[in-house]
Amino acid sequence: MYLDYYGLRELPFNITPSPRFMYLSDAHAQAMDHLMFGVQLRRGFIVLTGDVGTGKTTLCRALLDRLDDRYRTALILDPCLSDTQLLRAILHELGCPDAKGDRLTLRERLYQLLLDEFQAGRDVVLVIDEAQHLTYAQLEQVRLLSNFENDDRKLLQIVLSGQPELDTKLAAAKLRQLRQRVTVRYRLRPINSDETNAYIRHRLTVAGGNGRPSFADAAVEEIHARSSGIPRLVNAISDISLLAAFASQNDCVTCVHVAKAVDDLRESLE
Repeated sequence: MYLDYYGLRELPFNITPSPRFMYLSDAHAQAMDHLMFGVQLRRGFIVLTGDVGTGKTTLCRALLDRLDDRYRTALILDPCLSDTQLLRAILHELGCPDAKGDRLTLRERLYQLLLDEFQAGRDVVLVIDEAQHLTYAQLEQVRLLSNFENDDRKLLQIVLSGQPELDTKLAAAKLRQLRQRVTVRYRLRPINSDETNAYIRHRLTVAGGNGRPSFADAAVEEIHARSSGIPRLVNAISDISLLAAFASQNDCVTCVHVAKAVDDLRESLE
């Protein structure tokens, strides 16, 4: 494995979302600002969209990491659940693993939990990732959760994160009431060429790199072109390129190594 050869502590281009490796491009920094603004000022629904692999899940995890103990948080990564299962999953994330009963019972339990948190001086934030998979009925149920409130404020802040199909769903006439409650919205774009260079160097540094390995400028340009600036694809190409450089005992990743990676990943990149 190339870790020992290059003196790295861990894999620099692992595709598993990790806030520690998050590189804040201009777009990602703006997205984080929007998320923090919406949560801290209790602006109701917040919607984050972006193409596959642009870093939405990493941003959501980083958001939750930034919130201090004044917040209780729930992160739903797989919303492909029934209405009752979704409520149960939310309660489980909020510390109620034994939540049972029908939908009405679970809603009442969630409402009581939100009231308890409010009285303790804490806000509750619900983040639903891959929200484009929610059915219209589930999105309406999520809207109804936003009705939980006391005399002066909402008891639940809701972040919906998903692929562009989420915007299409929210534009439907049947979701007009939910759409009107979206007060913060951001569309995450891919990173540009300069950001791709900085992104690769950032991940190598976090992984323990100290000048080696390096990526030739031309190799970075090729990685950016082949990945279209999608961070997940940048990771995939960079990882195999680095493996190819290791196999030839090179400290610098070149276009030759990138070409090998692109050939290996051809189906994934098409």
